[in-house]
Amino acid sequence: QVRARRAAPARRAVAVTPKARLYDNILETIGDTPIVKINRLAPEGVTMYAKAEFFNPCSSVKDRLALAVITDAERRGVLKKGDTVVEATSGNTGIAVAMVCAQRGYDCVICMAEPFSVERRKIMRMLGAKVIVTPKAGKGTGMVAKAEELCAEHGWFLCSQFENDANPAFHASTTGPEILQDFAGKQLDYFVTGYGTGGTFQGVGRALKAARPDTKIVLLEPEAAGLIASGVTTERKPTGAPAGSHPAFAAHPIQGWTPDFIPKVLEDAQAMNLYDELVPITGPEAIETAQKLARMEGIFTGISGGASMAGALKVAEKAPKGSVILTMLPDTSERYMSTPLYESIAADMNEEELEIAKSTPSFQLLPDAEPILQA
Repeated sequence: QVRARRAAPARRAVAVTPKARLYDNILETIGDTPIVKINRLAPEGVTMYAKAEFFNPCSSVKDRLALAVITDAERRGVLKKGDTVVEATSGNTGIAVAMVCAQRGYDCVICMAEPFSVERRKIMRMLGAKVIVTPKAGKGTGMVAKAEELCAEHGWFLCSQFENDANPAFHASTTGPEILQDFAGKQLDYFVTGYGTGGTFQGVGRALKAARPDTKIVLLEPEAAGLIASGVTTERKPTGAPAGSHPAFAAHPIQGWTPDFIPKVLEDAQAMNLYDELVPITGPEAIETAQKLARMEGIFTGISGGASMAGALKVAEKAPKGSVILTMLPDTSERYMSTPLYESIAADMNEEELEIAKSTPSFQLLPDAEPILQA
């Protein structure tokens, strides 16, 4: 009689908890994103988590902003059926605004500066938006000025993501409480985030400081564009929009972070004294960390997500043993195919892959050789 082999202990099964509801529209799926533990990349003695905002329906944290701003405008009666919605954006907000407009039935026009990835333009157009590309030399202030000009000329509605209080208010009522709920009764020593508009930073910061004042908030910005570090304020128009480009700005590869001005939403957050430490992040650090998240954790995020995690890792280096750190992953890696994030990743097979292909005789597609089907 053959003795049955004892089964090896299985890895803990992944818990699948489907949401027991049917959604009336895609916008109802925005928010309630998961917080995921970082395992192989986290240093010993520190526990690290990331809030994966690419679980939103258009794969970025900006889905929250777009829903907030448009819903607020509808409630105030400044956005009505048949209107056109306009925004100036590095891409993710434009994608989110285009999605909300598509669902709500508004026309959408997006102004986007030339350097941002072409994937974003195509996604917005796929969602029905018109994309107006502005010259690279005009930077972020140029695309904002173009959006203002179009709205003044045509009577369209401008989202004003950089000045609109509905932006941080939505994070204060959704993103922040989600974090508080997930960490209820649990340790959370540091919250680490970068800034684009400052909406996530201000909204989550307000919620954390009110409920968990001992949690330290670490704000990140590109080393090449240390606007906050400079101590120089942004001159503003009466609307709160920037009057010009910030003198400390220099081009950087962390798309979605730090335009060439300090947004009004971020300036308001500074006045609230919400952050405990400011940490600079280099472009190479952001890119390398995004690639490590993919290869070591299976987490597929963009350059801004890599920058956020790079900042969290810097915090982890100095944090006391046993600390718990949370950071934000704002979007998905697929939005960066034409950017420096993918420069080192080839489309064709490399030498190692060719050797694997040649290790069996059939179905070989080798350079400078006829394709081999059956051996």
